[in-house]
Amino acid sequence: MPFVELERARFHYQSFGQGPHVILAFHGYGQDSGHFQVIAEALRPTSTIYAFDLFFHGKSKLPKSKMPLQKRFLQTLIKQFLEEKKISSFSVLAFSMGGKFALSLIEGFPTQIDRVLLVAPDGIRTNFWYSMATYPGFLSGLFKRTVLKPTPFFKFVNFLERKKIVDRGLVRFANWHMESTPKRLRVYRSWVGFSKLNFDIRKIVRILNEHQIELTMFLGEFDQVIPQRSLQVFIKAVQKCRVIVLKTGHALLLHDVAYYLRRHQEIFR
Repeated sequence: MPFVELERARFHYQSFGQGPHVILAFHGYGQDSGHFQVIAEALRPTSTIYAFDLFFHGKSKLPKSKMPLQKRFLQTLIKQFLEEKKISSFSVLAFSMGGKFALSLIEGFPTQIDRVLLVAPDGIRTNFWYSMATYPGFLSGLFKRTVLKPTPFFKFVNFLERKKIVDRGLVRFANWHMESTPKRLRVYRSWVGFSKLNFDIRKIVRILNEHQIELTMFLGEFDQVIPQRSLQVFIKAVQKCRVIVLKTGHALLLHDVAYYLRRHQEIFR
């Protein structure tokens, strides 16, 4: 089984395709590396996708000694992977929470990145309600108690919906991720484990522009989780940025991106 292993951390990945263009892919919250198979099928035979399980998802394991995950340690894992595979240049593809991993790679490997595809990415400017849904500890250091006793959380979220303070689709998003103890535990671990993956977005823009890295941003017209408006300042600041808005919400974006790429493989030529 393919892993990058270092200091008891096990970073699991799957490979799809055998094309000449290498893509490192990072999925969204509650998914795993297998969600990129639909993208790989759309890009055959031009690309090889190495899709990673984020920590606390799939088969990847992050030991307590490495909690919370530091950008430098993540970059060291990727460097080891690139050396093992003898990969000198690659593209990055990331969806939602995977955006934090993509931004870490932009910081760490700017001279090796060909292009970046971000699908409704987390980490640039995350809206408050997305933070509430996926990192509830943002609201209180006592969230750990919510893992076992979630009733107050659900009452609070439903109150926000009744008062029309938060979109109904985002409430469904939060409820789905919090509906069982294992899911709530994953939310808590992800919040703690990725709390240090923060970025100076002006630095990210500077790197993209200085190295003339092509950025393609896929956004959902009806996405209330990572809404278009939250990314407009970033998009305007990046010199080589193409924005593709698809008529979908957050949950189905990867499938719609696959459909788009099937018809527009020139992105990787």
